[in-house]
Amino acid sequence: MKKLFIILVFGFILPIEAKSHSGRTNSEGCHNQKSNNTYHCHKPKSYSKKTSTPETLKVVDGDTIHIGSKKYRFSGIDTPEIKQTCKENEKIIFCGVLAKEILIKKIANRKIECIEEDVPDRYQRILAECFVNGESLSSYLVRSGYAFAYRKYSTKFIKDEEFAKKNQLGLWKTTFEFPWDYRKNR
Repeated sequence: MKKLFIILVFGFILPIEAKSHSGRTNSEGCHNQKSNNTYHCHKPKSYSKKTSTPETLKVVDGDTIHIGSKKYRFSGIDTPEIKQTCKENEKIIFCGVLAKEILIKKIANRKIECIEEDVPDRYQRILAECFVNGESLSSYLVRSGYAFAYRKYSTKFIKDEEFAKKNQLGLWKTTFEFPWDYRKNR
């Protein structure tokens, strides 16, 4: 028992050399290492959890919420913009509004827990994965077809998207433009 204690004490006292890099990581903590041309992932340096109450939550659109004064952007997914339309059976639908409504219905005044990433997006929103009753809202939105895996930043939700596409769920049964293309073409 004494030996274990001594090892633990020395483990905390002795400095450990750590190699770092200046590269940014994606939402899963992964990146390309230029020095040796490899792709690898890091455990998050830190993360924090934020829990909402119905009074402090505002759903902005299908992939952005506010909890109190904090603005959260769901990492790894993208939903249609609020003004974006899609076509279903020759009928125009506001698919951005629909994605927001699906998210509001899923939350249904329940508490949300968000796991924040270290680096905000370019609009200074906190990138996070948020959960209701332990279920990822991002996974739910993508798997039900109202959001898309944002492959530019993450591969985490690709299987959910493939499921929705294969089963023609949500927006997959419409004619749509991916949100990133819609923004680029505006």
